[in-house]
Amino acid sequence: MSLHKLFKDPTKCIILFIYSRSRVCGGGGGTRPARLVLCNKHFVEICPRGRAWRVREHKVIIVGLDNAGKTTILYQFLTREVVHTSPTIGSNVEEVVLRKTHFLMWDIGGQETLRSAWNSYYCNTEFVILVIDSSDRERLQVTREELYKMLAHEDLQRAAVLILANKQDVKDSMTTSEISQVLMLGSIKDHPWHIQGCCALTGEGLPAGLAWLQSRVAAS
Repeated sequence: MSLHKLFKDPTKCIILFIYSRSRVCGGGGGTRPARLVLCNKHFVEICPRGRAWRVREHKVIIVGLDNAGKTTILYQFLTREVVHTSPTIGSNVEEVVLRKTHFLMWDIGGQETLRSAWNSYYCNTEFVILVIDSSDRERLQVTREELYKMLAHEDLQRAAVLILANKQDVKDSMTTSEISQVLMLGSIKDHPWHIQGCCALTGEGLPAGLAWLQSRVAAS
């Protein structure tokens, strides 16, 4: 496929050769092969691989406030293990395969100074995973503001939203019902959404979240 058909000004494209560490979930083992990715100047993929190389991947962005557990969840999806993480500056990207469904997951830094750049990742996004620290009651209102700001963006008008209420193992953490009420999830009419309680450290609840994503792919 011609770059001119993918991007109005191909001279502003960056083609990256990426060695993928992704593994197949749900059995089978093995790692995914290296691949080429077409990016813009911010190193954000501008064309899903399915369009350029005819292998369908579903783009997912993982967002949330700092210290919510986004990176830990990404690597639980990928390896089913807890990995040592540090605050994300920029993003991490991995391919997660559930049975025959391929998800290209972008874990984006959640510090206050980085949130204004979230929208540079929205193009071609099919799913938004919003990770919430269920023990952080004080900042849930901030999360709500960020959620509705995202849902109003033109590039996310067709995106489905999975809310992962992380840290359910922490004493006095909020339930999914409490979080739903504060976030006013019942008012969301134009986006399919689902809230799932989970614990990133043990992986509890995460398979159910992935299953919901896959069910949305199957329904589309």
